[in-house]
Amino acid sequence: MLDYTYDGWKSRAAALSFRGQAFIDGKFTDAASGKTFASVNPATGGVLAQVAECGGEDVDRAVAAGRRAFEDGRWSRLAPGDRKAVLLKLADLIRANLEEMALLDSLDMGKLVTDAVTVDAPGSAHFFQWHAEAIDKIYDEVAPTGPGDLALVSRVPLGVVGAVTPWNFPLDMATWKAAAALAAGNSVVLKPAEQSPLSALRLAELAAEAGVPDGVFNVVPGFGATAGKALGLHMDVDCLAFTGSTAIGKMFMQYSGQSNLKQVWPETGGKSPNLVFADCGDLEAAADMAAFGIFFNQGEVCSANSRLYVERSIQQEFVDKLIARAEATQPGDPLDPASKMGAIVDEKQTEGILRFVEAGKASANLVAGGERITVDGKGCFVQPTIFDDVSHVDPLARDEIFGPVLSVIPFDREEEAVAMANDSIYGLAASVWTDNLSRACRVADRLQVGTVSVNTVDALSAQTPFGGMKQSGFGRDLSLHSLEKYTALKTTWIKYKT
Repeated sequence: MLDYTYDGWKSRAAALSFRGQAFIDGKFTDAASGKTFASVNPATGGVLAQVAECGGEDVDRAVAAGRRAFEDGRWSRLAPGDRKAVLLKLADLIRANLEEMALLDSLDMGKLVTDAVTVDAPGSAHFFQWHAEAIDKIYDEVAPTGPGDLALVSRVPLGVVGAVTPWNFPLDMATWKAAAALAAGNSVVLKPAEQSPLSALRLAELAAEAGVPDGVFNVVPGFGATAGKALGLHMDVDCLAFTGSTAIGKMFMQYSGQSNLKQVWPETGGKSPNLVFADCGDLEAAADMAAFGIFFNQGEVCSANSRLYVERSIQQEFVDKLIARAEATQPGDPLDPASKMGAIVDEKQTEGILRFVEAGKASANLVAGGERITVDGKGCFVQPTIFDDVSHVDPLARDEIFGPVLSVIPFDREEEAVAMANDSIYGLAASVWTDNLSRACRVADRLQVGTVSVNTVDALSAQTPFGGMKQSGFGRDLSLHSLEKYTALKTTWIKYKT
């Protein structure tokens, strides 16, 4: 039986080794410059590994490897069933190394290892399996024509896909991009966030073990201003998939225009509203999920339900329930199964969250948390924090904090709640709590977001597309729709004698 105790996780962590080199053309390699950067555990401040700091020359090598692999057809022209078999083996290998993959993300960016081993790592295996199983069930089309004409419409892989992924779900976000792109027959060059590169490098090793050919899946760790920009401006990258901030998403769209007009699929920021109406029949469940929606993964979730609009008649009762849940959700060592929240990813992010909190103390009513703490005298930890009676125009309610900070905003009428929820530059997700079916449908219809969760929060699955509207971007991950952005429609018109 696997030992998931605190001592068991600490023992595994102590025995873990880390891949720090880039993975290009089927081999681990140093950056061309020889430069490295430190991968730091935010819970302790300790250095986990020195990681290759890739730059433009390394990106060139990875793209060239991906292009060679694509052109010679070692992956792109494999039968769908053959690609499926390899990706299914990769899914199995992730499951076989589940505890290691979970530890890599927990140590690298501070998330609870219990979440990583039950949500993130199994999710990565599931998403690879799902896309693998889907790829030989996607049919091409025959367009309606007259006698003597046969018009075939097929989906073909684009070529070399660049993927730039964030630090909050390192393994899962790498998977969301790579699983669909690889299933469709593309080569991939992945640039993981510099705060959390370790699981992506191990994933590349597992992909090679599963049978993904050399050059098809490459990983170039490095910084956004160098490796990320080089991918965005590269003349031989056909598509760039990005998850991260809205500001950086806009930069990648500019890079496309400055280079080869590559497709760019941004999934960017969010400030998701959670609307709780007085006719919600289970306020305990609503409070449980409202707390989960902002405190899970330390609030470092693009779709975190960080704006809580609660009907005024139940405001105090509901806030009291949330305070109790915040007090019971204190951060601790991410390797301790008793901990309820982990560490913030790094010092810079921690300081940014605290700046919002300090400003909020002067503009709103702090009712829970609001302090930085340490565990054993170390680490980047922030208490779960709740502000009540927040003005809708306060930065607490407008800006993406990306931390465990909840803003409670009362409302009196449904129309008022919907108007405030929609009054945002973001449109990623929203939640609605009500037992009135007509209200649930009516409000869901009016909310300008990519996903509305009714009587739950942040619902997603492999079968449903994930992405947003407005400045949350227009990229879609997951579902069969994710394959659309990694393929092009090609028409082959044949004239024949009748």
